[in-house]
Amino acid sequence: MQLMTLSDIRRAAQSGPVSARVHVQVESAAPKFTREQKPYCELSLADACDRMTLRVWSDHPAYKACSSLTNASFIELTGEFSSHSQYGLEAQKWTIRPLTPQEKNELLQGPAELRAKQNADWQFILEAIATIGDPRLRALCNTFVKELGERFRRTAAARRNHHARRGGLVEHTAQMMRVARAIAPLYPQLNVDLLIAGIVFHDSGKLWENHYAESGFVMDYDERGELIGHISIGLELVNSLWRKLSVDNGDAWKNLTPPSEDVRLHLLHLIGAHHGEQQFGSPVDPKTPEAMALHYIDNLDARLEMFAAGYLTAKPLANRIFERVWPLPGKLVKSLEIFRASASESKPDDHLL
Repeated sequence: MQLMTLSDIRRAAQSGPVSARVHVQVESAAPKFTREQKPYCELSLADACDRMTLRVWSDHPAYKACSSLTNASFIELTGEFSSHSQYGLEAQKWTIRPLTPQEKNELLQGPAELRAKQNADWQFILEAIATIGDPRLRALCNTFVKELGERFRRTAAARRNHHARRGGLVEHTAQMMRVARAIAPLYPQLNVDLLIAGIVFHDSGKLWENHYAESGFVMDYDERGELIGHISIGLELVNSLWRKLSVDNGDAWKNLTPPSEDVRLHLLHLIGAHHGEQQFGSPVDPKTPEAMALHYIDNLDARLEMFAAGYLTAKPLANRIFERVWPLPGKLVKSLEIFRASASESKPDDHLL
């Protein structure tokens, strides 16, 4: 039986039941009761980029074994998977077994395609940082990725809404940089050095708010993230790194234009304003072109990712129509297919020749 990821199984199950094996970490095993007070165990299972819930009824042969699982457990789930309109991905006629150490290690590395994408995204981030002309912003970004790069690479961009997977922040950051570099020639008033640095640091506080442990797919909770939040942590991080670099580069930075203090304040503004409105958690509204651009680039990438994920996970209501995925504003409708002219079709202006 083919070994697949949860995402691959979810896609395949949209067309009907699929028999497969999947390697997962157990996020939790919670004892629960039905309305009739029959006990069952609810397993939350995760791999590198998706999650599913498995309900183990008390009369299942594996009920006792499943009830003793913890988030240190890594298992293979084998069965027939189907997509339920209410409960999402479900498994029938299933069995489990523990993973071998080699299988666990391979699972933690993520599927080859995702691993290659995130490695390429990380390399793109490093290359984008190297193009920053302002030595202060370049040094700040380089110090950040040097000191916290490994933590960065295993952080999610969010807990639920978008890029909610190990390494998701790297994907989100790289894509935002691509958008920024694509629109920069169209808006020459933008300070691209500042915008790229703002993208690097805008979600840097999520290294505490949404980080994964080195050896699993369970997103831990961090007291700093809970008490302060990622925007405040990002502001504190930039100030801390800036003070350290200022000591070593004070003389070199003294006569640069624009003044170093202006650079620091404008970068802090991008971090503080990137949610766009105070009602959404930003302490200040965007007040510069770079801050406004960063806010909309962030929103664009996050929301297009929500559409892509929603088509896989949202409940179908009709042909091409899906249940609303929060915080998108309404029900999802499948995109219009991209036009592709066949070889037999004439070009629009052929009749004019």
